[in-house]
Amino acid sequence: MSTLLEHPEHPDGRAETDAHETGSRVRRWRRQTIRFMPIVVFVVLLLAISSQVPGMLTTRSLLTMADSAAPLVALSIGATLVILCGAIDLSTAALASLSSVLLALWIPSMGAWAAIVVILVAGAAGALQGVVYVVFKVPSFVVTLGGMALWSGLALVFSNAGSLPVSDLDALSWGSGKMGGLVPHSVVVTGLVVALVIVAMLLTPFGRSVRAIGYGESAARLAGLPVGAVKIAALTLSGMTSGLAGALLVAQTFSGSSTLAGGLLLPSLAAIVIGGTAITGGFGGLMRTVVGVLIIVLLRSGLGLIGLDPGVEPVLYGVLIIGAISLTIDRSRLAVLK
Repeated sequence: MSTLLEHPEHPDGRAETDAHETGSRVRRWRRQTIRFMPIVVFVVLLLAISSQVPGMLTTRSLLTMADSAAPLVALSIGATLVILCGAIDLSTAALASLSSVLLALWIPSMGAWAAIVVILVAGAAGALQGVVYVVFKVPSFVVTLGGMALWSGLALVFSNAGSLPVSDLDALSWGSGKMGGLVPHSVVVTGLVVALVIVAMLLTPFGRSVRAIGYGESAARLAGLPVGAVKIAALTLSGMTSGLAGALLVAQTFSGSSTLAGGLLLPSLAAIVIGGTAITGGFGGLMRTVVGVLIIVLLRSGLGLIGLDPGVEPVLYGVLIIGAISLTIDRSRLAVLK
């Protein structure tokens, strides 16, 4: 075999070289497609829907859409970090609902500080899941699926299976008000969080470690990276962003309940994979997820505006998730599909 490779004039060696070059071109084309396709899809959707709804492109309409997207962006950012590590967090929406209940219960005694306490508590819940995952070597799918049931159950118990209204609106002004009477505070807060996490991913060892672990955990261990600590940190951050998402939902609805974020898990996963993050880990990014969220929110808003049946929404999510995963999954790292 080495002789064939060393002498490209040999027919078999030339064929093998050509096949390798073709494979490289295909991989480069696929990566470029994944990189730009979400932006193209978003622009096409925006233009298509705005052609049917002329007022869609006004500043007020776009800011309203961004406001409605803020909780989903917060929820998806932390979940993206976990997926980049090669794991998954299915408990985000349930933890956001629990956070909304805790915030509604604690605002009367803590005021605006309750939001920070809730985010920290949600981070502790994420860290607990991370410890079970790393220390006890339980698959992240199983741990967070159990966490989803646990947090949902606690939210039901603490809320007595009902809605908890919040009367202290000043305590929610950080997320419900508008800067300059135009830009929603929720958009500003979420934007700052996204910017901070992106900076951390770009400029700290944590970001490099997350991608290295997701791309090849065995190699990352051999390189001396703190694999377990990074995974726990990713799940902790996912918990904190879930807590922020729950707090933002309370700021938008002025109430907390055990089902407030119940419908956000599937859209969140859809946004992550539609944005181009590989479900196998290692490849993707947070800005990709933001674009994916905007696509999802645009679809949700557009379906209602153009008069389509809302029942079509989960069908679209299913098709988009399967299609996006088929495009982004790295099959070269999967010896066996299960």
